[in-house]
Amino acid sequence: MNTADFKVLTGEMVEQIEALLPRYPNKQAVTLPAVHIVNAALRHVPLQAVVEIAEILELAPAEVQDTLTFYGFFKQDQPHGRTRAWICRSISCHLRGGDELLDHLCQESRIRPGETTEDGSVTIEYAECLGACEHAPCILAGDELHKSVTKEDADRLLASWK
Repeated sequence: MNTADFKVLTGEMVEQIEALLPRYPNKQAVTLPAVHIVNAALRHVPLQAVVEIAEILELAPAEVQDTLTFYGFFKQDQPHGRTRAWICRSISCHLRGGDELLDHLCQESRIRPGETTEDGSVTIEYAECLGACEHAPCILAGDELHKSVTKEDADRLLASWK
C-alpha cells in the first residue's frame, strides 16, 4: 500500500482547517492552528499529517514541519496520553517542590518525564513556567490548572487521570 493513499486527516479535520482560511491573511498563517486541530484529534501530529496539512495550505511539507518542531508541545512519533500533565519547574515552583512532584508522579506512573503510561492514560511532562507563581507548585492537566499541589493532591490527580 502506498503511504500517499493512506490519509490521516479526517474530513472533519480538513473542514476545520479550511474554515480557518478566511480568518488569516494567507494560507501559511494557518499552519499553527492546523497543527493544533490535528493534535487535538490525534494527540500527536504524524509525518503523514504534516504532508496533508501542507497540501491543504499549498506549502512545502518542510514549512509545516518547521512550525511543528519549533514548539515542544507537539509530538510526532506517538500519541500523548489521554491526560497530558505539565508540572511546572519555574523558580517559584522549584522552590516549593515542583521537581519533587514531577519525580513523585513519574515514579508512581513508572515512567520518565515526557513518557506516556503503558495504558496510554497519562503523559507527564515538565513545563518551564505555567504563569501561576503565586500558586506554586502547579500542574496543568488538559485545560485545568491545579494550584499549590501537594504529593497527596498529586496522587489523587493521578488516580483520576487513569
